Amino acid sequence: MKLAEMKDNVGADLGSSGWHEITQDRINEFAAATEDHQWIHVDPEMAAQGPFGTTIAHGYLTLSLIPWLMSEVWRPEDVVMGINYGLNKVRFPSPVPSGSRVRLHAKLLSVDEIANGVQGVVQATIEVEGKDKPGCVAETVFRFYAA
Repeated sequence: MKLAEMKDNVGADLGSSGWHEITQDRINEFAAATEDHQWIHVDPEMAAQGPFGTTIAHGYLTLSLIPWLMSEVWRPEDVVMGINYGLNKVRFPSPVPSGSRVRLHAKLLSVDEIANGVQGVVQATIEVEGKDKPGCVAETVFRFYAA
């Protein structure tokens, strides 16, 4: 989709990424990077006795996957630069257990013109394979700039 076509596609379902496993190694690396070593994330033995029965991904780890997974779903054609401008809403309705697989589903909610580009909002839903509730739902705000 080109920048000039984005406004005409507000409300469009942009599709889904492939499925990707959330490994314990990935969770541990995120814990190390963020200094969040809570046992529900990094201690499989203790977590097995906890409320989720296993370790779970950090909510912010799940959130941080959105740009990568979005790149599988949507690549605007005539953009020289894109930036993550922020978030309007973020929720974590369901835990993402270690070893589970996730994918992103995206819907274009809004597009407005800005100097030399557009600003828009995409609803990004991180689905967890086999679960009724998603692991994360976020309204991501982007800016795309033309040449």
